[in-house]
Amino acid sequence: NIRSPLVSKSSVLTRLTNPEFQWFQWEGQPSTLTAKGERLEAKMGAFFHEWAGKKGFLSQYSGDSYAFRFYANAKQRCQLTARSFADALLPGQHPRVEMNVQFDTMDPVFTPQITKISDSFVTRAQQEIAEQFGDLNARMAGAYALLEDIIDIEHSPAYPDTTSFSQFPSAVSFKLNAEPSMSGGLKMACTISDALSLQYYEEPDDKKAGFGKDLTFEDWVTVSSVKEWYGDVLFTAPSVSVNVAHPLLQLILGEMQNESRIFSFLCGHDSNVGSVLAALEAEIPDLPGSVEKKTPIGCKLIFETFTGADKVQYADILLIYATAAQLRAETALSFDNPPAGVRIRLKGLKENADGLYILSDVQQRFTQALTAYDKL
Repeated sequence: NIRSPLVSKSSVLTRLTNPEFQWFQWEGQPSTLTAKGERLEAKMGAFFHEWAGKKGFLSQYSGDSYAFRFYANAKQRCQLTARSFADALLPGQHPRVEMNVQFDTMDPVFTPQITKISDSFVTRAQQEIAEQFGDLNARMAGAYALLEDIIDIEHSPAYPDTTSFSQFPSAVSFKLNAEPSMSGGLKMACTISDALSLQYYEEPDDKKAGFGKDLTFEDWVTVSSVKEWYGDVLFTAPSVSVNVAHPLLQLILGEMQNESRIFSFLCGHDSNVGSVLAALEAEIPDLPGSVEKKTPIGCKLIFETFTGADKVQYADILLIYATAAQLRAETALSFDNPPAGVRIRLKGLKENADGLYILSDVQQRFTQALTAYDKL
């Protein structure tokens, strides 16, 4: 859920921003879940408590229950997000949240890293990125201009050495057992986009959130589009997505096939959601009410499986998220005031009249992505 920026205010944020502007005073260290993020995740957990109660799941939980699983990356923001959700889903039970590596480090399952590499992989991945995204700066020129105007880059310490993010060519590189790496103007712009988006969620005063600018909702969509473009470029090209998402795809498929499991909660990062969706060849519809149009902050990618009245096993895929207005106002979530949600489609798969997939078809799509990794 809502965290502090990935970098400190004394770094690139200060160098690129007019010194007269004051960034929001985030508490804690960079990249950690904020107090507001913790409260918001509890509200989402409370919504799912109501949902699970209507499904009849809550009565099946016990302290040593294998039916419920909560597993999070070991980073502080992931562990605390999972803890907040789990305690709200099962109030008074304090269910265990798995952590499989040292606290505040990256669990390989949730690390979107390249675990298979060769010259042919790098060539193919670069070709896919070029075909899918073109010039990495050109498509973002308008968004760059908006960011530069908001932070008043012309009066920043970095000016005139840095007049625009577009002046620095952007490129992606790959190394074994490392996340895909970005260099150039897009990396710089993403840092600003990320921090401004987080400031928008934390700062209740619209004008202060935009450093005195009168920004519309669509302007904030444009601000957020830079960080989403950054994530798409790094993690969603076909060969890259099946590479970086491989351990999570294995895990999710295993959870879907586990007949003893009723509810699994896996907590990672937007890069996990983006790469898993790309590896499954998902089609993401418009996301009403969200300034992020691919992976809204705190979103839940849901794979629901069940047996129909016809005894056939079905699957539904949903993306559930709090809207920007709900996040900013810390709105309580319930069936009477629910979070937003959209159904996710997988390219080429047929759905029934209710919009559902045959479970085996969805599982085969997972197997297809896992096989694609083996062939890298």
